[in-house]
Amino acid sequence: MNDDPQTAARGEGSTDSVGDARTVIERPVTAFVGWLERLDPGTHRRVKGLRLVTAYGLAAALGTLQDIAHSVPSSVSLGTLAANFALWASVSEGKTTRAESSRDLLLLCLAAALGAALFATISGSLHSVARGGAELVLVSGAFAVGYLKRFGTLGAGMGSQFYIGELLAYGAHLVPSDLAAIAIAAAIAALSSIVPRVLSGPAERPATLAALAAGPMPERGHLSPELSMGLQAAAGALIIVILNNRIGLLESAWAITACTYVVAGSASGTIQRVRRRIIGTLVGVPLGLVCLPLAEHAPLLVWAFAALAMIVYAMALPERYDVACGAFAFALIVTLAVSGVHSIPVFAARAWETLLGGALGLLAAMFVFPIRLPESLK
Repeated sequence: MNDDPQTAARGEGSTDSVGDARTVIERPVTAFVGWLERLDPGTHRRVKGLRLVTAYGLAAALGTLQDIAHSVPSSVSLGTLAANFALWASVSEGKTTRAESSRDLLLLCLAAALGAALFATISGSLHSVARGGAELVLVSGAFAVGYLKRFGTLGAGMGSQFYIGELLAYGAHLVPSDLAAIAIAAAIAALSSIVPRVLSGPAERPATLAALAAGPMPERGHLSPELSMGLQAAAGALIIVILNNRIGLLESAWAITACTYVVAGSASGTIQRVRRRIIGTLVGVPLGLVCLPLAEHAPLLVWAFAALAMIVYAMALPERYDVACGAFAFALIVTLAVSGVHSIPVFAARAWETLLGGALGLLAAMFVFPIRLPESLK
């Protein structure tokens, strides 16, 4: 037995140091877990977030298998295309039962493939029309995002998937000879998104239709909210195409995307979405830039951060659009960095052109077939 007071004092000091270190570690973890619980009290959306990440990873892995990708041109990243089809189909799906969810996921993946196929088929003929003429195809997708909301949650998801398919084809420079790759990617995405949904079962609680609705019915004699939203998004996208033709925009597709997704069921709703998107972007982008040094030295850790951000994204939609935008902005920055994009001018162009798109979306919502509510709802 050691009765040395100095030894005992050193032992007590070591114990105190361990306790202090444990407290320093536990406090932020406890605070983060508490924040997640407030954001998602029933853990239902955390399950969906895990499903998104699983679907993305499974599709990316299947797309890289040589037995599957051997017939696809080397210029097409089958894994990336399939993974994005599966990811965003999983985001848009919102049914309760496995059978309904599986059906919707299949339709959503087909909608993305249709958008990609349309772009690959007709974009080449538009290059000669004007600078950035291929972006004219994205105008049709912007319209579909708003207009198809008239068909409920599935319609809204299919409109979004149609645009995302066009956007992915635009980024990958797909051409008619890539139609087979698009079909294979859609099949991989459907399988990769359906399997996790079947396994997750009743652990999820989809967002309510009220949270995703376009908005109240307008005054009699005016256009439907969905048609107005589609025309507003298309008008904003067309203005961006014209600006790109006139002055040149480095990342005009980002502006079109921002313009498309900020348009809501009323001008006030659009203002709220623009404000929340700006707030989320101003938080998410700097956090992503801070993590840029890790992209080269610890890519696995960066992918883990991106996966966590997408889980938060799924938890925050649709009630906390600001948090969702921040999480997505962070995930986008770090995944671009780990994929080899490190140019600060490119990041800056994407940031300010995203803000440009949001501003044009707001102006379109206010002046292009503005949605006028009945007097009883004003």
